[in-house]
Amino acid sequence: MEKITFCIPSKNNCRYLKACIPSIRKNSYRKDHDIIVFVDADNDGTVEWLESVKDEYNIRYIENDTDGLYGIGKAYDKCVEESVTDIFMIFHADMMLGKDADLEAFKYLDRKKVVCATRIEPPLHPDNGEKIIREFGMWPEKDVEDGWLEDDFDKYVEEAKVEFKDKTTNGCFAPWMMYKDEFLAMGGHDPRFASAREDSDVFNRLVLGGFELIQSWQSFVYHLTARGGQFQHGKLTKDHSQKSEEWQKLMNNSTREFFRKWGTGVQHDDLMMPRVSPKYNIGFIVKNCSYQVLHTLEPWCSKIYHDLGFKEELKYIKEEQPNSLIDIDSRVLTIQCEKNNDILVEFDGSKLTNENFKFLIALPDIIQDSGELGEMELDIFKIIISSLKTYEKELIKCDV
Repeated sequence: MEKITFCIPSKNNCRYLKACIPSIRKNSYRKDHDIIVFVDADNDGTVEWLESVKDEYNIRYIENDTDGLYGIGKAYDKCVEESVTDIFMIFHADMMLGKDADLEAFKYLDRKKVVCATRIEPPLHPDNGEKIIREFGMWPEKDVEDGWLEDDFDKYVEEAKVEFKDKTTNGCFAPWMMYKDEFLAMGGHDPRFASAREDSDVFNRLVLGGFELIQSWQSFVYHLTARGGQFQHGKLTKDHSQKSEEWQKLMNNSTREFFRKWGTGVQHDDLMMPRVSPKYNIGFIVKNCSYQVLHTLEPWCSKIYHDLGFKEELKYIKEEQPNSLIDIDSRVLTIQCEKNNDILVEFDGSKLTNENFKFLIALPDIIQDSGELGEMELDIFKIIISSLKTYEKELIKCDV
């Protein structure tokens, strides 16, 4: 197989890297793959450890030289840009590679294809069929309670290769590999998604760009699952359900950015194959608007026209703009402003409920199914459709 580069971001993930990197060197079919670690934050001795083992494991590391965080997407991109191989693999710090996983994924790689391995995970998330739920430890250390059962994992990988021989499905999740030039041509990860939703955004763009997403069921990793991000880590605790406040804030901001960009939430089937709805230019005209209604609705449209008042509008923009790379001021307008959206949805904000809000969430698919220009009324909503032009393919290349 060709030589590849493993791209691994780390944010205080030293304890995980100590299991991750040795697993790559031990279990890769090809022993001379490049490994690049981007150290986004280091309060746990990550750089000190990497420096001490860089020759032993033949790894390179890059340190964040800014005052803030790069975020996972930008960190991945820095690794990809610094790589010298034609192919890279996105890899999490809390993953351990199974034997020959690199080769078993590479077998399916070609131009306009992205190939991912199959995750084996402890029972922390629902089993939807895209991964294998089987526990080989909750922590990367071997000498702790619920620690890493490396030998048992290695044995199971050989059994799984027989059980799932020649099986592939369509979908994608980390770890995944593709050609570097094809990734860079689409602009890499979107910096709007600093530490969450960056993968869902990329997968949407890959699908729209005509890439085939393939999952190999002979290529395996053990994934401790979100331990380096959403779950509090660095503590030997059995409370795996406690998500960090920092992660929750980042996820909320990135989710709202995803709504703004795509007009929908993240959509995929059980095998992680993305479903991309059409992206329309939609304006909401909201009478009797409140601050809470503005906060709820703004991400779901291209522009929102309100009667809230200048002071409340300014307050919203001031509070929301630090969480977005999009110009919020250009999206939030008074109801008297000129309206040039292809589709306008007019309604009384005081009559908005959780039930009829679901209509707004499903609006792109409803409009697509209708396929008609003109006016219609549904529940509290008056809808004026002057154009059915869609813009989702303009989102393939990242230009932020």
